[in-house]
Parts: sequence; structure tokens; C-alpha cells
Amino acid sequence: MSTETAARRDFLKLSVMTAGLALGAAGAAAAAPVKLGDSPLTQPALPFDPSALEPVISEKTFSFHYGKHQKAYFDNLNKAVAGTPLAALSLEQIIVQTAGVPEKTGIFNNAAQAWNHNFYWLSLSPKPQTPSGALASAIDRDFGSLEAMKKQLATASVTRFGSGWGWLVLDDGKLKVLSTANADLPFIHGQTPLLTVDVWEHAYYLDYQNRRADYVNALLDKTLNWDFAAKNFDQA
Repeated sequence: MSTETAARRDFLKLSVMTAGLALGAAGAAAAAPVKLGDSPLTQPALPFDPSALEPVISEKTFSFHYGKHQKAYFDNLNKAVAGTPLAALSLEQIIVQTAGVPEKTGIFNNAAQAWNHNFYWLSLSPKPQTPSGALASAIDRDFGSLEAMKKQLATASVTRFGSGWGWLVLDDGKLKVLSTANADLPFIHGQTPLLTVDVWEHAYYLDYQNRRADYVNALLDKTLNWDFAAKNFDQA
């Protein structure tokens, strides 16, 4: 097994494959996460070599995006929860318990951004892919075609004001495209994320400067991991 394959295997084990919520007691009357995985409060390895997505995303961008930005979210989260009951919880549990709690906004932001980036890395593939099977049928059913879906996802991502994320989600049995601001993420709203596009400036500015649309379109055309999306869809 190659180092890259082993890293990807380990990353998949640590990361969420589906998302859903069930009401229940988890600390301060928070919803208990179901099928969210059990991600530790440590940054997993990238599931591919940092140069594997060039020229769409450069190794230099990964050195800052993964090596500094995501690392800082994990570092800040661990400092914030040290010595508290939250330190014993998974990343997903912390997100659910701190969402919408004003005095825990900083903890939520760092936990959610750590999780969002885990999910974003898995949404990317060094090799071009296309949807197949049940997911492909659902895309045709809910959007009319793959190209129509990609156009909606591109629009949602490019037009997000400020920083945030574009998402393909499953919501009440139907595929939908949406965007969230800053650290917000679908599963706290009861939606299952299938793929995401990071549109914070640090995701693309070194390679594309202010040309967010060029970055998004290149990502959607060449690097989406449809195998990952299909696994999320099948398990939802």
C-alpha cells in the first residue's frame, strides 16, 4: 500500500461520511449527532499529496491552507476546550453542543472550520471523476443534468458574499445546492452534506487572486470527488 493510499484510508476513518441529527440529551440539551463519525480533535493527514491537484490548486496554497489555516483551527480549538468537559467529546459533538450558544461562539467557529476543512479535502480528487449509480440518477431527477447541478453549485459558491462554503446536500430526500457563511455547515440544520467548495479567500487567492469564479469552475470541472459524494449519498 502506498503512503498516499494509507494516508487517504486513515483520513477517511477519521472523517464524516454521512450527516444527520437526532434529538436527544447531549450536555446542555443539545441534539446528539447520529452517523456523523467520531473525529478526534487532531488534524488528520491530507488524503493526497499536496502537489496532486496542480494546476487547479497549487502545493503552495496547500502549504498555507492546510499547513497554517486548518492547523490553527485545531490548535485554537484544543486551547479553548482544555480542562473542560468538551475536551472529551468528538469534533462533531462539540459542534452540535456549541452551535447557537453565544458564549461558545469561538469554540464553535474553530470546531466547525476544522470539520469543514476535513470534509473539503475529501471532496477533492487528484483524478477527474463523474457521478454514477444512484447519485447520478438523483442528480438528473433533482437538477435535470450534471451540468445544471454544477452551474447551480458554481453560482452559489461564487456569489457567497464574503467568506463561506458552497454545498451539495441531501435535504429531506432531495438533492439541493446551498451556501453557508463563515463556519456554518449543513448538518446542524438537519441536512446531509455530500460535497463542499471552500470559498474563503485563503482557499484560492495565491493561485487566482480575486478570480473566485475561475477557481470554482476549475474545481467543479476537474477535482470533485464523486466517489466520496456517492458514499455519503448511499449511507444517508
